[in-house]
Amino acid sequence: MEEKNMNAVSTNKNADTQTDAKSGHRKGDLKETLQEARAERTHEREEFKKGAKETREELKEMRKKKLSWKEVVKLTFSLEEDTADNVEVRDRILSGGKVTGQNAFMLVLAILIASVGLNTNSTAVIIGAMLISPLMGTILALAYGTVTADVSIIRRSAVGLITQIAISLLTSTVYFLLSPVKGPTSELLARTTPSFFDVIVAVCGGLAGIIANTRKEKSVTVIPGVAIATAIMPPLCTCGYSIANGKWQMLLGALYLFVLNAYFIYSSAEIILTAMRLPRAMELDPKQRKIYILKKVRNTIFVLIPCFAIAIGMISRG
Repeated sequence: MEEKNMNAVSTNKNADTQTDAKSGHRKGDLKETLQEARAERTHEREEFKKGAKETREELKEMRKKKLSWKEVVKLTFSLEEDTADNVEVRDRILSGGKVTGQNAFMLVLAILIASVGLNTNSTAVIIGAMLISPLMGTILALAYGTVTADVSIIRRSAVGLITQIAISLLTSTVYFLLSPVKGPTSELLARTTPSFFDVIVAVCGGLAGIIANTRKEKSVTVIPGVAIATAIMPPLCTCGYSIANGKWQMLLGALYLFVLNAYFIYSSAEIILTAMRLPRAMELDPKQRKIYILKKVRNTIFVLIPCFAIAIGMISRG
């Protein structure tokens, strides 16, 4: 009996020892985690102090040099400071403009999601679809090809964009043919009345998108925001709805909104890429450059004419 009691006591002591060991191990892990957190906070404080010190030094240098306001503004908004090298910019933009493979699947899925969102009047679903759409990458690749005068990139990007438009229209048309909900929702109707506000959003979105793509560290927050703001995919889905239901006036409005967005995203990207002075496949002489600029102005006026007509109509009705 005494021997059994002694064994039981020994077992309890062993269990207590194991529990203490586990507890000590947990305390050790907790202590290490706290130490890592403190070290991380210390590192962040040091980085902040370092950044603040650099900023103060830059301001001191500006004061010493007695820069003019124009020079200060130029330094503040300079795009050259953290621009990626030309090879990285090229690879990044052209990879985003790929049409085949993963991007083709993503486009079909994005169109289906956006069509469901438009059909059910769900803004959240439409936003989710815009986040995964690869359409903008092809437009930026086309702008890159134009600025660098690379005919092969222009041809490939133009064919790719046309292919993406065809896939989008086919996918959305089939969906809306099969959908039991036939009435136009407010989300669908909102994509049929373009305005100058859409031009402003497209220009700002195009600028932000190409700047984010040409930085040394590619932004993970700007590009999704641009995809949501510019909204080049929902108008194509609205075109599919219009074709499926024979609403031709809606089709014209939605198609024009897509053209408006795509054109001004393309033009904005062109401006930034031109300012970067990328190497060109072929140089234009002064006469060719003048012709190019005149054509650009002419095309911009043609794209804006319907917008002017819509604005005049709204003012006369108001």
